[in-house]
Amino acid sequence: MKVIESENFTAERAWGALDVCVMNGISCRLHWTDKPYKWHVNDGEEVFAVMHGEVKMHVRRDGREETLMLKAGDIVHAQAGDEHYAEPVGEARILVIEQEGSV
Repeated sequence: MKVIESENFTAERAWGALDVCVMNGISCRLHWTDKPYKWHVNDGEEVFAVMHGEVKMHVRRDGREETLMLKAGDIVHAQAGDEHYAEPVGEARILVIEQEGSV
């Protein structure tokens, strides 16, 4: 058993990650970032949990863009094919659970 103090995790670069575990082909990774990611579509489903900080989640649906403001404790479930990108407000720590090797 291991305990990870997510609030204290940092990385050398934006979106650097700590691999928490891989279970049956599903990866669980803790990310640290202070910069936005890029627009992307995941191959499969993704769970995105903000552990520390605030994150603007930009989503494109039916040709429209919307922004969801996420705070620590908020969880997003993205379906395969959902186009999105995350933009932290300052520093953020995010737990991402997705198919191993996903974008």
